[in-house]
Amino acid sequence: MTRFAAPISEQIWDMKYRLKEADGTPVDRTVEDSWRRIARSLAEVEKDPAHWEERFYAALEDFKYLPAGRITAGAGTGRNVTLFNCFVMGTIPDSMSGIFDMLKEAALTMQQGGGIGYDFSTIRPRGADVLGVAADASGPLSFMDVWDAMCRTIMSAGSRRGAMMATMRCDHPDIEDFITAKSDSARLRMFNLSVLVTDDFMEAVKADGPWELKFGDKVYHTLQARDLWNKIMQSTYDFAEPGVIFIDRINKANNLSYCETIAATNPCGEQPLPPYGACLLGSINLARLVADPFGKKAKLDQDKLDELVRLAVRMMDNVVDASQFPLHEQALEAQNKRRIGLGVTGLADALLMLGLRYGSDEAAKQTEDWLHAIARSAYLASVDLAKEKGAFPLFDADKYLASGTMQQMDDDVRAEIAKHGIRNALLTSIAPTGTISLYAGNVSSGIEPVFAYAYTRKVLQKDGSRTEEEVVDYAVQMWRDKFGDKELPDYFVNAQTLEPLDHVRMQAAAQKWVDSSISKTINCPEDISFEGFKDVYMEAYETGCKGCTTYRPNDVTGSVLSVSEESEKAPEIDAGADVIYMAEPLDRPQALEGHTYKLKWPDSEHAIYLTINDILIGGHRRPFEVFINSKNMEHYAWTLALTRMISAVFRRGGDVSFVVEELKAVFDPRGGAWMQGKYIPSILAAIGGVIEQHLIRIGFIEGEGMGLKSDPKAEVMAVGGAPRGKACPSCGQFEMRMVEGCMTCMSCGYSKCG
Repeated sequence: MTRFAAPISEQIWDMKYRLKEADGTPVDRTVEDSWRRIARSLAEVEKDPAHWEERFYAALEDFKYLPAGRITAGAGTGRNVTLFNCFVMGTIPDSMSGIFDMLKEAALTMQQGGGIGYDFSTIRPRGADVLGVAADASGPLSFMDVWDAMCRTIMSAGSRRGAMMATMRCDHPDIEDFITAKSDSARLRMFNLSVLVTDDFMEAVKADGPWELKFGDKVYHTLQARDLWNKIMQSTYDFAEPGVIFIDRINKANNLSYCETIAATNPCGEQPLPPYGACLLGSINLARLVADPFGKKAKLDQDKLDELVRLAVRMMDNVVDASQFPLHEQALEAQNKRRIGLGVTGLADALLMLGLRYGSDEAAKQTEDWLHAIARSAYLASVDLAKEKGAFPLFDADKYLASGTMQQMDDDVRAEIAKHGIRNALLTSIAPTGTISLYAGNVSSGIEPVFAYAYTRKVLQKDGSRTEEEVVDYAVQMWRDKFGDKELPDYFVNAQTLEPLDHVRMQAAAQKWVDSSISKTINCPEDISFEGFKDVYMEAYETGCKGCTTYRPNDVTGSVLSVSEESEKAPEIDAGADVIYMAEPLDRPQALEGHTYKLKWPDSEHAIYLTINDILIGGHRRPFEVFINSKNMEHYAWTLALTRMISAVFRRGGDVSFVVEELKAVFDPRGGAWMQGKYIPSILAAIGGVIEQHLIRIGFIEGEGMGLKSDPKAEVMAVGGAPRGKACPSCGQFEMRMVEGCMTCMSCGYSKCG
């Protein structure tokens, strides 16, 4: 029986991938049972299922090939789920009925767990004429709010969430509003945002030329391209969104440019897809293929790599036939093109085993060579499948071989494709692998650098006790096993020590041989200058990347997990629990974390300050007490009463969100006030809105809130610094960070992208 490399790996398997009955009784007794279930399911479409089941099992064994989470959790279960990870939905019509038809399709897809992408550039801008009804259009942002609410509704109904990506062209008249939409921390929380940047726009930026914002044939506004670029950069610098997608490059390089146009990607950006496009994902674990790690003869076993890639391609091609689809259009699109996304994980660990420093020229060259070998093996495997089972239905040899990606492919591979066709239109992609990398023994994720060499994790047990465990990077553990306490060499680098341009160098090296795209986050230091930050994006464009996602820690986005140089350990974590109900009030700890919010009511001369302190129980952050203060003595009696009453309710535990609703329902007969574009019926309702905003921020409730912001100058903490960013909705820790384009909790592994 396989021994997991670390307790966290077994916990991930048990929590996410192990097949269980409805009552929680395990069906998969061991991880070998899970591998057998997947292998048997994907072999069922073969003429000789028994033969291929054994070969597929061998590929899965020892975590060498890692199908993406939806395949690992869903294959062979008989459940009504899709095995495809991501979809781009149909083109949104510029009509009310068409828009809501698309909303329904999105809901059906998300109900089965699929992440979705949408291009909102097809909706007319805010203020445009709506013919026949004598009205102005509300614009795409208003409909994105509707999508956002739909996603939250599906989540609240208990369905497994699928993330969403929204794109908008850089020449759409509402692009400036799109860029800044998420500066409101309560808006569009279910979306990742990316701007579709064209080559013409980038040339206009470099030339400091004018740029027209237009819809159809009408030009709505002209501005300097560099001003718009700076607005994109400033928002990304401050809020980590929107991302940038180089859409012309994607379409020019697309193998299928002769029969599709791409305008959106999946939520994490590694899969640019046409309308109703779908893609399944899987990763080769490079860390398991290195012979003589850290030795003089250390190298990646090319023969094993070739064999593993060929088996992976066959397994993934079979998923196209084995999977269910939320919509008929998605099934048809998948069958016609048989697109797959085979990628890698453990790259940084594999480089370390060879003595190469991630981000160096040597590491970039080795990465390019490995990805070339994978692409070559994948394309030849797909040709072999075409000989046996037929090419994908929309294959046109002349047009296919004339596409951008195929121009650089090896001549012998091109000759084989011309002669026999190819089974899968596109084959390679590098997706986020955070959870499956933990499952595989905490190998480095995707093509990202090692984030932390080791950290300590506290786990809440069923009996209420807590145990501590050390989570060690796979390569670091191998070094320890071989050399004991010997100091790590200088070439061991991690995300904290890398320069941003080192990240770009690695992404560009990998992109050369990836026919789809790459999900990668370029970590930037908090003190990077704005000009230096912009240089990262320009370098990504100039070196051939198809997109760029950065993460710069600050008070809005949250902090990248800090790692002590001495201990090489990350902050400790608690695993989560459900809403807690108590018979007796909680005792107040000596120190609590909290936020102070400044509320200025129009009829009051002095501001009201609300301090809300939190407590961490079972890994979940929840409100514990409220203090309301003002220089206006007219408010003293009722604010003191409110302070005591709300605090008493909070300390009783349970679901205390009703306090928000009760306060927001209070109407002042003298009239309310307009605050930040919203009508608030009373000062008590405004206080309720501030409390709601705080509960959303700490992950206690879901929702948009009233959009009231905390005053940065008024923010206080009893101990330590102010919480940075939002708390993890799973474990309550303030350790959410961007990994491969996806907000992920470094404490418990929770991922925004499912």
